[in-house]
Amino acid sequence: MRKRDWVILSGNANRPLAQKICDKLGKPLGKADVRRFSDGEVFVEIGENVRGRDVYVIQPTCRPANDCLMELLIMIDALKRASAKEITAVVPYFGYARQDRKVAPRTPISAKLVSDLFVAAGATRLVSMDLHAGQIQGFSNIPFDNLFSTPVIVDYMKAEFSNIGELVIVSPDAGGVERARAYAKRLDCSVAMIDKRRTAPNVAVAMNIIGDVQGKVAVILDDMIDTAGTLTEAAKAVVDHGAVKVFAAATHGVLSGPAIERISASRIEKVIVTDTIPLSEEAERSKKFVQLSVADLLAEAIHRIHNYDSVSSLFI
Repeated sequence: MRKRDWVILSGNANRPLAQKICDKLGKPLGKADVRRFSDGEVFVEIGENVRGRDVYVIQPTCRPANDCLMELLIMIDALKRASAKEITAVVPYFGYARQDRKVAPRTPISAKLVSDLFVAAGATRLVSMDLHAGQIQGFSNIPFDNLFSTPVIVDYMKAEFSNIGELVIVSPDAGGVERARAYAKRLDCSVAMIDKRRTAPNVAVAMNIIGDVQGKVAVILDDMIDTAGTLTEAAKAVVDHGAVKVFAAATHGVLSGPAIERISASRIEKVIVTDTIPLSEEAERSKKFVQLSVADLLAEAIHRIHNYDSVSSLFI
């Protein structure tokens, strides 16, 4: 059987991550010109012959979310019209994932809409990382792999904290308890949870802590940090309940609005994020942020998908 040919492309959202993935796989980053007309419209020209080839497009739909999403959709359409055999959209950060259900009358389920757009554009497979809601996989009628940054962050924690027994993994809300327990199991440490009340979008008030943080080093764990309101409220709560130090860890450092200012003014010692989303210049200047790379993990997943190997065994 003839060996399947493949190419990796990237939009403008996170080219450094795409380059790291290519370096890991020993492949050059394919040529794709993604630019704007004067009125802001996206124009794409693929500089590779993709006829009959498997193509992997790496593009998180991070800020500016709509621009990055349109870039990805138009790249997929261009590849489909150029007769690519398989088109896999590798979306390290899946934007609109928080809109996964109706939270009030007459509101959209935008995560479902975005999933449908990928399929309509011509994608044959989706790959993402730490989806805000796992059920989004079921919104799509094409294969959808949800990867986890757990191995990368856990390895960092094991190296950073000499006494794992003093750690407590804190979930900032009830929805993140399963994630916190998975980390605590790998680290062999305890778990706590914050009982949170949300008064408005992007506004959270921490109420009570379930679990023991007294005299411990607390690591507040979430899938993303957006405006950091939840995070800083959680940090204040665990300090008030006796934690000696507070750290934070999240896969996606969205860091919009007053996030960096809030984190800088908080009791949080260090914030661990990955490079699914590029850090802003302001965050890079801050001494509180540590960015870990998930390039090796994504590269291995792409390699396994291409060779029809198990992806889930990456996380056993």
